[in-house]
Amino acid sequence: MAKILIVGCGAIGSELGRVLSAQGHQVTGLKRKPPLSASGPINYVAADISSVADMSDLDTEFTQAFFILSPDGRNEQSYRAVYQTGLNNLLAKLPKTQWLMVSSTSVYGQTLGEWVDEDSVAEPANITSRLLRQAEQTLIDSNPANIVVRFSGIYGPGREYLLRQALQTPAIQQNPTYFTNRIHQQDCVGVLSFLLEQRLAEKTLAQCYLASDDDPAPTWDVMTWLADRLHCPPPTAKAGVGMNKRCSNALLKALGYEFHYPSYKDGYLELITHYHEQRHCRHK
Repeated sequence: MAKILIVGCGAIGSELGRVLSAQGHQVTGLKRKPPLSASGPINYVAADISSVADMSDLDTEFTQAFFILSPDGRNEQSYRAVYQTGLNNLLAKLPKTQWLMVSSTSVYGQTLGEWVDEDSVAEPANITSRLLRQAEQTLIDSNPANIVVRFSGIYGPGREYLLRQALQTPAIQQNPTYFTNRIHQQDCVGVLSFLLEQRLAEKTLAQCYLASDDDPAPTWDVMTWLADRLHCPPPTAKAGVGMNKRCSNALLKALGYEFHYPSYKDGYLELITHYHEQRHCRHK
């Protein structure tokens, strides 16, 4: 049994906490505003990581910790508060703890449709992605045993942007091909718990893993497929200039992880079924 801290308990962090608790681990969740009725398997602590004083009473005996925070906004100030001030405060508070940090494939600046993996150059152009990349390096520099996990576009219940977009007959870039990379939020939880399991089993692990499903696909194909299953008009084609990148999960799969949702078709079929069920209930 490990004593585990989860910093950031949104949909992914709270579900991860439930999974790890069910495995017998002792789980503490750090959140600015914990649930009012926190009677479940996670022991919540209220704290803002940007404030050293806020964390003064935080236990320091955690052997493992997860950093799964999202900034309040997509701006430089919000990113610095989380990925500079907050992260540095945590590393100073818990110098002996081993960390798993959730990052993003936005740290890759490639835009020509090329494949990227953990060894690809990660030099993003925008300031928020650069701050995220710097946070990755800060984490690894603090302890080479720490691990960064780069998630691609997360979808699932409550994260249904593409579904809503498909219902609006959007104009989608068809040529040149613009790729989209995704991971279902259940696989986000699965990847994080899997990597912890491998670490506790003392397996040799890399410092970085790219976590994206098996099927990076053209956005045009994804939206056309969604429209067909939703029984709504297909998207209209528009010209474009960018191509984006394709994310490889080969390293993660070589370690032994098996995706619950290897393709967008697997994951979105469930969301579409739920959508049709809701519509049926409203019209009864």
